[in-house]
Amino acid sequence: MSERAVIVLKPGDHVGVTTRALRAGETVAGVDDANLTVTADIPRGHKIALTAIDAGGAVKKYGQFIGDAAARIQAGEHVHLHNLNYRSAGNDYQFCTAQRPTEFVAKDKRATFMGYRRADGRAGTRNFIGVLSSVNCSATAAHMIAAHFTPDKLAEFPNVDGVTAFVHAGGCGIDEAGEGAANLRRVMEGYARHANLAGALVVGLGCEVNQADTYAPGQGNGGAKVSLPTRKIMNIQGCGGLRKTVAAGIRAVEDMLPAANRAKRTPCPASELTLALQCGGSDGWSGVTANPALGHAADLLVRHGGTAVLAETPEVYGAEHLLVSRAADPATAQKLVERIAWWEDYTARNNGSMNNNPTPGNKRGGLTTILEKSLGAVAKGGSTNMNGVYRYAEPVTRKGFVLMDTPGYDPASVTGEIAGGCNLVAFTTGRGSAFGSKPAPCIKITSNSDIFRRMPEDMDINAGVILESGATVASVGEEIFRKLLAVASGEQSLSEAQGLGDHEFVPWHIGATM
Repeated sequence: MSERAVIVLKPGDHVGVTTRALRAGETVAGVDDANLTVTADIPRGHKIALTAIDAGGAVKKYGQFIGDAAARIQAGEHVHLHNLNYRSAGNDYQFCTAQRPTEFVAKDKRATFMGYRRADGRAGTRNFIGVLSSVNCSATAAHMIAAHFTPDKLAEFPNVDGVTAFVHAGGCGIDEAGEGAANLRRVMEGYARHANLAGALVVGLGCEVNQADTYAPGQGNGGAKVSLPTRKIMNIQGCGGLRKTVAAGIRAVEDMLPAANRAKRTPCPASELTLALQCGGSDGWSGVTANPALGHAADLLVRHGGTAVLAETPEVYGAEHLLVSRAADPATAQKLVERIAWWEDYTARNNGSMNNNPTPGNKRGGLTTILEKSLGAVAKGGSTNMNGVYRYAEPVTRKGFVLMDTPGYDPASVTGEIAGGCNLVAFTTGRGSAFGSKPAPCIKITSNSDIFRRMPEDMDINAGVILESGATVASVGEEIFRKLLAVASGEQSLSEAQGLGDHEFVPWHIGATM
């Protein structure tokens, strides 16, 4: 692959992708090795026309529609923002037509990891104590409580990964019965009962819309019937002020630590892993290398009985027909179609467009329309049947490949996936990302070797070798799968080693702040 200057992804594509920067006037091999003269300088990872395209003509990449030619495009011309227009694909949905049986690995041969087995049977990949604020008014108190537990103070509790504050900017001034409040409650409940927490302390102010008492043991807003971790609730107004609340919170966490420290890693089947699939800072190669490789790893996890959760619905838009055809049943397919329609309405009533995504960085990396970006993004979901579609932060209860409706904004998206039960995160990037998450560890996979060399302390896996050294998508996918098992067993990901994850808790806010 690395020997060619232009890669043609599917027969019938109108554009290819450049493996290096091309100069005007040079000749490169196009379709079937036919000579193609470059008409203008084209950056690496961008699109080059393989054939002439009439004005208004449909343009295909990945064998799928990505936009219309804004003017006549000549063979060898750079195809990007200046000559490719966005238009809704208007997909004709074919429910469940691409289903295929999953070839599961025999149970006695399935992969395992060293995890924390909880009382209800779930397995955690980390062992944190969480301090959650119900409202921004209690965020400082939550931070102060967590900050008290320095590495020195936790030295006698070696099995505890840390005490972490999960705080946010909302919780009041919202419609108590609105979508935003429902999102926040699902997030809070999901984190408070997460398998990667041995205990949770919820700190409120006392008069907020999102009442801390809502998350008292036994309330269970999330709907999942699980054994909750040690959970305590307190309010600043009830405790008599900030200082007294912090002191009481410290005592509450100190009471949790001995029990949390008694947790030990034991062998657990890979079927206990729920993996959040995420991408950010994508480029023209994300859909060719990193995302398909992660998709192969997701397929492996599903074959071993685990769960892979695709998200970022705005980055599914235009490719949702591929997922609908893989739905396990018509009801699941219809749920995705309904969420797509919700997003179309949501962006319209906020004077936006689904094509506001890709971002400026995505465009510099070679992506032009949301249709193109989405076709590459859904590759993270592999090839198995889509067994479920979940609302934001809703508990994921079905095994296999599923989708969660989240924004494309990475911190908000991952927050929802973790709240839904993901105990591991895999994040692909082509432009570079410094993302990390808690309490679920995150590995990062780069689509190209340039970023891997430029950000060596941030990137765990280099999928750029698919371009450079002849590695296959399958071989890199297997490398990702092995890394996921190692990180699930306690090996630090590079984002963990740098201390990321304390500020990436971002519940998705919908609706007016009043």
